[in-house]
Amino acid sequence: MRTRMRPLSPATSRINQMQFPPLDSNNNVSLAQDASTSLHRDFEKVHESMHAAISMNKTEILDAALDDFSEGYFGLSIENRRILLLKLAREYDLSRNQVRELMKQYLALELPSDNAEENAHEGEGSFSAFYRIERNLRQSLKPMYEILFERLNTHPGGLRFLSTMRADILSFLAEENIASVRALDSYLKEKLITWLSPANLQLLNITWDDPASLLEKIVAYEAVHPISNLLDLKRRLGVGRRCFGYLHPAIPGEPLIFIEVALMKNVAQTIQEVLWDDPPIGEHEATTALFYSISSTQPGLSGINLGKFLIKRVIDVVRRDMPGISTFATLSPIPGYMQWLLSKLGSIERSDSPFSENLMKPEEETSLLDAAEESTTGKTGMEIMRNLLSSPSHQWANSEKLSVALKTPLMRLCARYLLHEKKRGKALDSVGNFHLQNGAMIGRINWMADRSEKGLKQSAGIMVNYIYKVEHIEENAQSYFSKGRIQASEEVKIYVDEAQASLQEETKGLED
Repeated sequence: MRTRMRPLSPATSRINQMQFPPLDSNNNVSLAQDASTSLHRDFEKVHESMHAAISMNKTEILDAALDDFSEGYFGLSIENRRILLLKLAREYDLSRNQVRELMKQYLALELPSDNAEENAHEGEGSFSAFYRIERNLRQSLKPMYEILFERLNTHPGGLRFLSTMRADILSFLAEENIASVRALDSYLKEKLITWLSPANLQLLNITWDDPASLLEKIVAYEAVHPISNLLDLKRRLGVGRRCFGYLHPAIPGEPLIFIEVALMKNVAQTIQEVLWDDPPIGEHEATTALFYSISSTQPGLSGINLGKFLIKRVIDVVRRDMPGISTFATLSPIPGYMQWLLSKLGSIERSDSPFSENLMKPEEETSLLDAAEESTTGKTGMEIMRNLLSSPSHQWANSEKLSVALKTPLMRLCARYLLHEKKRGKALDSVGNFHLQNGAMIGRINWMADRSEKGLKQSAGIMVNYIYKVEHIEENAQSYFSKGRIQASEEVKIYVDEAQASLQEETKGLED
C-alpha cells in the first residue's frame, strides 16, 4: 500500500520562506542557550499541568489541565519524558509514613471477644475501629498518580495517551530498572487490564469494505507475515479468510489486537499454503480454522493478554456461524529457537563450560559431514551446523544435501526446545508460552514451513501447529498454569522420546 505524500502545512511553508542571517559562533552559543531555556520552560509547564491534573477538582479547570498535560507531554524530548515519569513515580507515590502510622494504630487494637461476634449489635461497635482504620489503610495504599490515571481514562483520548505513556515507561525500564518506575508501571498495567476487560471491547469482523484508514492500520501493524501489496491484503480479507479485531470505544477506528484466520480442509503445514499457493477452497468445504497471524497494535499494552480473550471469542463466533468447522489450530513461528540453538552450539568453543553438550547423534554427524561441501578436516558436526545456521545468506536452505542432513537433528532439537526448555517453569519460547497458557497443545512441527529470510533466521524455517481442542482448552490451560505441564501429540513426543531412549542406551553402554 502506497504512502500518500501530504502537502506542507502552512506553518512549514512559512518557515521555508523565511530568511535567516548567517550564524557566527556567538550566535550559535546564544541560540543553544535560548533553546535550553525554552526546553526547560516547556518541561516546567508540563510538570505544572500534571500537578494540576492530579490536585484540581473543578471540572472546567481539570479538563484544561488534562489537555495541557497530554498535549505538552508529546512535545517533550525523550529525556524529558523520562525525567517527568520519574518525578511522577517518586513525587506522587503513596505516603509510607501515613501507612506505617495506620498500621501501628491497627496493631494496637485489641480483638473483641468471641461473645462480641455472637452478639451482632455489640460486635458492630467492637469492630468499628477496625473498619475505620482498614478503610483508611486502603486509601493510603493508593498512590496519588492513580488519580491522574483515573482522570485520563475518562478524558477524551486519555486511554490512548495512557497506552503511549506506558510504552515510554517500558522503554525506560528496559534501559534502567528503577524500583519506583517499576511500581508505576505495575499500577498502570493493573488499571489497563481492568479498563480493557472483554466486557469493554468490541469484536469486529474486518472486511475489504471497511474504511481505508482501518485497513491501513492492518497493513502497518501486521507483525508476523508482512502484507506485501493491496492484492495480498484483499486476499487475506476475502473468500476463505477472516480477520477479527478487538476495538475499544475510547480508541475508535483502531484495533488493539487482530487475528487472521484461514478456512481450510486440513491443518496447513507451510505458510505458502496459506498466503501464496492455490486460491482458497470454497468455504462450505472447510473443516479447519487456522490462526496464522496475531498482532498487537499498542506497545503500551504489552503483558496484557488480550489475545487470550480474542482467540476464545473467535472460536465461539466461527463455531456459531460455520458448524462445519471442527478443528481450530495455528501455524505459528518459533521466534526463539535459533537463538537458543546457536547459544548451545556456541558452547563447544568453551570446553570448560558446564553447558557444553553434544547435540548431535553419531549418525546425524556423519550425514552432515558427508553433505558439507567445505573442507571438514578437524571440524565436528556441531561446528559445521553452527557455521551453516549462523550464516546470514542461509545458503544451506538451497542445498538439497545439506537440508536433508540438517532436517533430522533440527526437528529433534526443535521438539526438545518446545517441550522441555523452560524459564520459571513455563515454555521458553514466547509464542509457545502464549498459546499454551491459552489452553492449546503442540500438534505438529513442520519442516521448511517458512522459507522467508525472517523464518530461516528465527527457526531454520520450522513452524509449529498448536491445536485448540475446544473440550480441553480450560483443562490444558489450568494444567500448564499450575504445573507447567505441556500437552503434545504423540507425533511431537516421539522426537524427544527417541532422543531420551538413545541417551539411555549410550549411558548403559558406558556402564557395561
